[in-house]
Parts: sequence; C-alpha cells; structure tokens
Amino acid sequence: MSSHDHTKAYLIVWSGLLILTILEVILAYTSLGVTVMLVTLLLLSFVKTGLIVAYFMHMKFERRSVFWALIPATVCCIALLSVFFVDSLRILELGN
Repeated sequence: MSSHDHTKAYLIVWSGLLILTILEVILAYTSLGVTVMLVTLLLLSFVKTGLIVAYFMHMKFERRSVFWALIPATVCCIALLSVFFVDSLRILELGN
C-alpha cells in the first residue's frame, strides 16, 4: 500500500468516526427509552472502539498472536471493573 492509500483509509475511518459521533449526539437529544438508548449508544461505542483500535492503534496490521493476546487482558479488566462497580453501589446504601 502506498502512503496515499494509507491516508485515504485514515480519512475514511476518521469520517466514519465523525458520523458515528454526530449520530450519538443526535441520539442524546431524542426521546428514546432509556434501555433502547443505552443499548444503541453502547453498540455505536463498540463500533467506534473497534475502528480506533484497528486503524489508529495499528492493530489491523499486527500479527494475530498479538491481537489475541490482548483479548484475555481486556476480558480480565472488564471483569474486575464489574466486580468493583457493583461493590461501589453498596456505598449508596450506607447512608440509609
């Protein structure tokens, strides 16, 4: 791939990220149900995260072994965050 092809790919990804961000802002001002809005915003965020990791963190061009080494670490971090987040909700009930 030439430098021009890389620049074109980055501009396309950047434009996609910009469109997804504008869509998220528009969704924030609509009167959707809380569950529908949260699920939609989470899905859009996952798509944006995938694009950022693949192109701007250059994971698309890495060997698959490096990519698959990051999956368990990510799952572990999410699991630990979910444990601590649930425990933090207990603080809300301490005052009652």
